This record gives sequence, structure tokens and C-alpha cells, in this order.
Amino acid sequence: MAELKVTLVKSTIGAIPKHKKTVAALGLHKLHSSNTLPDNEGTRGMIAQVRHLVKVEEIQ
Repeated sequence: MAELKVTLVKSTIGAIPKHKKTVAALGLHKLHSSNTLPDNEGTRGMIAQVRHLVKVEEIQ
């Protein structure tokens, strides 16, 4: 199954609280931190909410 590498590329300072919590739920804490997550609908939905803050790469 494919996985997604999600990297925080923009600070959450000034972001709305819901987006801050979503970034934390993705396992991202500091700027340029990365996490590998399964490619499923739940993960895709969370990424869609904070797409302006993260970079996503597909891992085979």
C-alpha cells in the first residue's frame, strides 16, 4: 500500500486553532519536520485542510 510523506513547510503561527490541531494530529511539530502516514481517505482529508502549510510526497 502506498504511503505519504508529509512535511510542515509553513509555520502554524497565525493559523486558526483547528488547523493547528490538525497539523499536530498529523504528527508534525516543528517546521520542516516530516511524518510518514498511510494513504487513506482520513489522511487525505486532514492534508486537504492544511494543504497551504504542508508538502506531500507519495512513497511507493
